[in-house]
Amino acid sequence: MPIDDSGAPILDAEGKPAGAVLVFRNIAERKRAEDSRKEADRRKDEFLATLAHELRNPLAPLRNALHIARNGLAKAVPADQLLAMMERQVDQIVRLVDDLLDVARITQGKLELRIEPTNIATVINNAMETSAPILQHHKVNVTLPPQALNVDADSIRLSQVFSNLLNNAAKYSEDGSPIWLRVEREDDNIVISVRDEGLGIPKEMLGKIFDIFSQVDRSLERSKTGLGIGLTLARQIIEMHGGTIVALSPGRGLGSTFVVRLPVSSREVFVAGAPKEADLPRSFGRKILIADDNVDAADSLALLLQTNGHHVQVVYNGFDALKVAEEVHPDVILLDIGMPKMNGYDVASQIRKRPWARGVFLIAITGWGQDDDRKRSREAGFDQHMVKPIEPFALEAALKGFDAPRPGDNVV
Repeated sequence: MPIDDSGAPILDAEGKPAGAVLVFRNIAERKRAEDSRKEADRRKDEFLATLAHELRNPLAPLRNALHIARNGLAKAVPADQLLAMMERQVDQIVRLVDDLLDVARITQGKLELRIEPTNIATVINNAMETSAPILQHHKVNVTLPPQALNVDADSIRLSQVFSNLLNNAAKYSEDGSPIWLRVEREDDNIVISVRDEGLGIPKEMLGKIFDIFSQVDRSLERSKTGLGIGLTLARQIIEMHGGTIVALSPGRGLGSTFVVRLPVSSREVFVAGAPKEADLPRSFGRKILIADDNVDAADSLALLLQTNGHHVQVVYNGFDALKVAEEVHPDVILLDIGMPKMNGYDVASQIRKRPWARGVFLIAITGWGQDDDRKRSREAGFDQHMVKPIEPFALEAALKGFDAPRPGDNVV
């Protein structure tokens, strides 16, 4: 038991020592608090170092690809190969940022689920598709039940969980080793297990593996272990679905198994017919104004839209956005939020006051994607809030669906 002691002499009338007062305090609680704070600081420092590492990993091939393109070396590399590599690395950065935002939303109680009856096989198939690049060096054995099993779930979030479990199984296993994914029914539950023959989990880590920033192995030999937040997200998303997730392992080097249990849904899954490309409205010929103080972001977005047949003008601050919009009366205005001279919210509010702007489609393009940011964009008059980096197909789909928008519709 940790003790803090202190003492003081007792003096007699002549000032001579006559005794002493000794005080002993039990500081176990204070020591535990100090140790907990030190452990939190240590994990935070490790997380920041890992974050820097994980961001540098995709940035390195992106820089290499740009060097190849800029210095005329692309003749030796097929364009499709170069572009596919760059796209994969950008997707990796986006996933890292999305995971960080999801953790923030969950800890603040702001993550919302869109629950509907979902076939668990569809969820698993989507997860397999998402994880395909990392699973290509493994033999994945999938066992699905013969009967359809439905769960009341947000299918996107649930697919995210199983994609994360599959990614972990691959990352913590040697290339070529098998991975098993099994789905079965036990009474009123759907049980999904993901098993591998990889690194395994030490006994002392089984109780901590779902804690934020926890990782089994941070050695250089296992440098592709990620941020240590995926399992935290998985547990919290599963619990929000009324389910449970547990980790099992015989020990280090003996593989691991993650078991998810979810309540079976008795509701029918409604499958809507997907619209055909020919059924979608055409989007060519829009008159578009882009305003963003990031010159490269604005100019590259303009080039993208011009290749799709749109007529585009670009400005780099809010004041010029309002001025040019008054002159050209665009059909669509894409506004960055954090711009000098006048921010995007103020520009949108001013534009909505103009009689000519009643039919203008206003899109916020921003790095801010929290619920409060979306609410504020609605209040400013934006029809849509898109978080950077904008997915080109999503933007084109929004433009295809644009037909006399109503101020404040704000489709997420």
